[in-house]
Formats: sequence, C-alpha cells, structure tokens
Amino acid sequence: MLEDVLARAHVVALPMRVRFRGVDTREALLIDGPAGWGEFAPFLEYGPAEAAHWLRGALEAAYIGFPTPVRTSVPVNATVPAVKPSQVPEILDRFPGCDTIKIKVAEGDDAARVQAVRDYNPQAIIRVDANQGWTVSEAVAAAKTFGELDYMEQPCATVPELAEVRKHGIRVAADESIRRAEDPYAVAHAGAADVAVVKVAPLGGVSNVLKIADFMHSRGLTITVASALDTAVGMNAGLAAVAALEHINPAGLATQQLFLEDVCEPREIHNGMLDITPQTPDPDRLAEFASPRKHYWFERLRQAWEYL
Repeated sequence: MLEDVLARAHVVALPMRVRFRGVDTREALLIDGPAGWGEFAPFLEYGPAEAAHWLRGALEAAYIGFPTPVRTSVPVNATVPAVKPSQVPEILDRFPGCDTIKIKVAEGDDAARVQAVRDYNPQAIIRVDANQGWTVSEAVAAAKTFGELDYMEQPCATVPELAEVRKHGIRVAADESIRRAEDPYAVAHAGAADVAVVKVAPLGGVSNVLKIADFMHSRGLTITVASALDTAVGMNAGLAAVAALEHINPAGLATQQLFLEDVCEPREIHNGMLDITPQTPDPDRLAEFASPRKHYWFERLRQAWEYL
C-alpha cells in the first residue's frame, strides 16, 4: 500500500500572502486516492511519530472518505495576523460576513490591532491568539486592555498556566497544548480550557476529531475546528469534521485567504459561511506549484508510515 500511496502523491509549494506561523511558503504532499484527496503536511518540527497522525488523516481522506454531514455549510471566523493596525481593514475585507474575528497578539501593538478590528466591525466577536507568547500575569493584564472577548487562545505555553489564567475569569482556548492525539484528554482532565481548538491533520483525521469532540462535550468544553495552515485539500477534511458535528463554534477554516495561490480556486465566503463541498485540485495548478522537494516529502511519509 505504501507504494500505491507514493504513486498517487503530488508535492506542492504554495506562496503565502503574509507570513503566518513563521511560514511564507506552505509545502504539502497531496494524495489522489480512490475515495478523494488527502493531505500530508506536518510542520517541520514534527518528528515521524507525530507526523504519523497527519498521515493517518490523509489516508482516511484518500482511501476511506468522510462521515455523512449534517449541514451543507459552516460558519467561519476571520483571521487577522500580527499586522500593523492600518492593514486590518484590507485583511478583513477578504472575510465578508464574518462577525467572529481571531486576532494574533503577543506581537507588536496588540491593543491597537484589536481596536482597529473593533473600529472596522463594532459588533465583532473577538478572539485573540497569543500562540503561547505570555506569562500568566501578562495574559491577565492583556485581557484587561482588550475588552470583552469570546476567548483567549493559548495565552501561555503550559497546561498548568492555562488553568491559572482561567482562575481570573478569562475564557481560555487550548491550541498548541493540543498538538498530539492524546493532548485533548490531558487538557480536559486538567481543567485548563473552556474551548478545545482541534485540527484534523495532527489529531489523526476526521473520525478521531469527532471522537474527541464527543469527549470534550461530555466534559463541558466546546470545540473550534481550525486549520493547520491547510491547502484546499486539507480544508476539505476540516470542513467535513465541522459538517458532521452536532455542536459547533465558528471554525478557523477560512485560512485560504492567507494563500497567494492554492491548488484550487479559493472557496468563496458567503455571509460568513463556507460550503462544505470537497474541492478537487486543478491539474495545471499541481504542475505549476510542484515542489522541487518531492524526495524530501516522500522520505517523511516513509518515516511516518513506520509508526502507523
């Protein structure tokens, strides 16, 4: 089966519109499977054992397919990177109808960036994402300057710190603390979050995300499904997960807006919603954005395969 997977694989390198998570070119291995397209694109810091979860999700999409959806479109949030406040309107214009807005913070003039979002949309539901950038005291101080928040995403690095921030009456979402398949359960047991930000690829695929969501709901947590900087192919899986969930928050799945180019035409946002219909890569785009690092990605896949 490994050779069949490699025979169906395409490796692409896609330019980003803005630098995001330190990435300005997103590389991904895409699998043209009998059930659909799957994406294997673990970030560079993921070793083979962790990358195996990404591979499991890619194989599920390519060879098994997605669960039956209960909705045909899903609400999404806008995402504002750590840009200058003057750039906020230009970015938010790409997210028509999105009243839930996630803002990257702990970098630059955070308060001014948050205020620029409020000036653009006074009715906005604000999420801020610090990407582990603060201590507990810094997170508490920042929350006081931002005004009302939906939640503060991963303000600190460790699970105990997240639990400590919650004690100050701040709604906390765990993101980086849920990077491995077993992490959601540890976060829930520690009482460290109100919201679990789950990403289909690192958690092993859509079916596993649905199991995690059931567990989280039983513990009183809600779920936000987000992108792991997915291409259009990976976005198919994220949307399939939200479409199959009973209880949903606006999802962090409108990140195609961060790409200059993708393997498909960008999904259009209508009134803050995305259609869940799976997209199929354009052969011309696969050729145009073919990565010269095909052998590197084939080797990463082989190494991850050993941990399945």
